[in-house]
Amino acid sequence: MTTPQCSERVYINQGNLPLLDMIPDGTGTRALDCGCGGGDNAKIMMSRGWEVSGVTVSENERSLASDYCEKVYVFDLNHGIPEEAGSGYDLVLMSHILEHLINPDQLLQDAKRVLNRAGVIAVALPNVLYYSQRIKFLLGRFEYQEGGIMDRTHLRFYTFTSGSRLLCRNGYSVLRSGVHGNFPLWKLRRLLSKRFEQSLNRLACSFSPNLFGLQSLYVASPIPENAE
Repeated sequence: MTTPQCSERVYINQGNLPLLDMIPDGTGTRALDCGCGGGDNAKIMMSRGWEVSGVTVSENERSLASDYCEKVYVFDLNHGIPEEAGSGYDLVLMSHILEHLINPDQLLQDAKRVLNRAGVIAVALPNVLYYSQRIKFLLGRFEYQEGGIMDRTHLRFYTFTSGSRLLCRNGYSVLRSGVHGNFPLWKLRRLLSKRFEQSLNRLACSFSPNLFGLQSLYVASPIPENAE
């Protein structure tokens, strides 16, 4: 096992519901969460009947994620998936992790090794062409932040389109894809019903995913080698 460069940063959030909701029913019950953070996605998945193992580079995150994961491996995903994680998974989850890696292709290739024959990956990537980020670029601002699209630990930037290409060139067939974001209503938001606002957001994201999508979402399966 490669000794990881342990991170002091701890990622805690509410979990990525839009991505988890995209996973087809009947996919299975055994999952590996690559970049599990404090276990927020694992907590939701556990409530849905999944048995989740996690991988993180942080000892602090392992302590938190252990409440929701069967096992948590401290490992640097720049080197792929640890052998100790085993194989036979129905799902490999990669929620906002590929953009942090020096070589995301290696993790995508390694995921094939640990999936079972019918297994899938679920991937979320930040969309660098989100409308508010475009405005910043137009104003000449290319500034890293402590979180979000321009997180200081992001090594790569993706759009909805380039994210799909990333998966395809690594031998995956995209089964489901979409974005989660919103239409810029600003103060008008207060005047609209929640249902109308949600409908408008869905319409905008469908019409122009690279403009209105804050994050790009994909479910994909490995293409059998004899079919490539």
